Amino acid sequence: MPIKAGPLENIVVLELGSLIAAPFASRLLADFGARVIKVEPLGGDPLRQWGVQHEELKTSYWSLVQSRNKELLAIDLRKPQGASLVGELAKAADIVIENFRPGRLKEWGIGYEQLKEKNPNLIMVSISGYGQSGPYRDRPGFGNIAESMGGLRAVTGYPDGEPLRVGVSLGDQVASLYAVIGALLALWNRKNGGAGNHVDVALTEAVFSLTEAALTEYAVAGIVPERTGNRLHRAAPSGVYPTQEGGWVAIGANSDSIFARFARAIDHSDWLDDSSLCTNAGRVDRADWLEERIAEWTQQHTLTEIMEVLVDAQVPAGPIYTIEDIAQDPHFIARGAITTGLVTGTGEEIVMPGIFPKLLENPGHIRFTHPQVGHDTVRILSDLLGKSPDEIDALQKRGVIK
Repeated sequence: MPIKAGPLENIVVLELGSLIAAPFASRLLADFGARVIKVEPLGGDPLRQWGVQHEELKTSYWSLVQSRNKELLAIDLRKPQGASLVGELAKAADIVIENFRPGRLKEWGIGYEQLKEKNPNLIMVSISGYGQSGPYRDRPGFGNIAESMGGLRAVTGYPDGEPLRVGVSLGDQVASLYAVIGALLALWNRKNGGAGNHVDVALTEAVFSLTEAALTEYAVAGIVPERTGNRLHRAAPSGVYPTQEGGWVAIGANSDSIFARFARAIDHSDWLDDSSLCTNAGRVDRADWLEERIAEWTQQHTLTEIMEVLVDAQVPAGPIYTIEDIAQDPHFIARGAITTGLVTGTGEEIVMPGIFPKLLENPGHIRFTHPQVGHDTVRILSDLLGKSPDEIDALQKRGVIK
């Protein structure tokens, strides 16, 4: 059965990025039908060297997932002829996504203002550590720095321990989501009569946006949130608790009605006679006491028993899953959250995350994943730019393309 086009069919995206933020953003657009042309350096995106390597293809599995549904073009942007090719490609593009340090593309003659002269309707999405303006704009910035300066790590960990990172590249990937949102907003504006646009995404601001009411509470009351381990700052009870067999379960019983069901389910209806536990503010004040009592109950039961009781009582709860658990979970499988992608040239299907969010009409699809650097260089330059075989051969010999 032929794959239906996604909602972004006929949208052309030029990806000028490496590693995580820009490539993840363009992958999300590619998943929903956009034609994404990924421009890599001649040696390939450094992500190809991160993580477990495919022995035959000599590239990382992460790179195979990140490059799915993308056409691969290898150009040396540092060479004037290489930058000129990108300028030509930008004429045919709707969106350019990049995560170079601010000003770098301008130095090469392919910054937003320069590309806008060639294509007034172009939308450029720039992802950087600190944004395209401000006193820190020229500093290099990675996700771990953004998570630190954006306020996330100051509240992650235990009070008596060091600040901790989340176990994934959260700062980069949150910035990617904002990049996609910005691109879609700019597309919608253009569709309604607007012109092109420059979307400016800073990793630090993307992380900072997740800090809930912290800024306002600081401005109003001088409160500076501190690390509280697995507890919520503003609601209780909500945490992670030990089970009888040595595992862990997450429980969130932090609304008044859910707490009442929770108390009854674990045979502590007496808690509901205590006025200090009938409101969230009171439970927050007694969070230490509650945590100890809940842990006493969970340690007397297996994870299976705990889940049966709490699911029956309609109390939010769930096990702490490893990736092995996720890979075997029937709910993840049933919803297509775990799927496979076909690797071009090998016929191999590799397991990878599905496409999110789910759309009832025109959903996204995994169409292909190309492993080789420059897999589509010749075809793209020929079809989109009309380059002759002799011109392409000359560019290859000069080390401009691969």
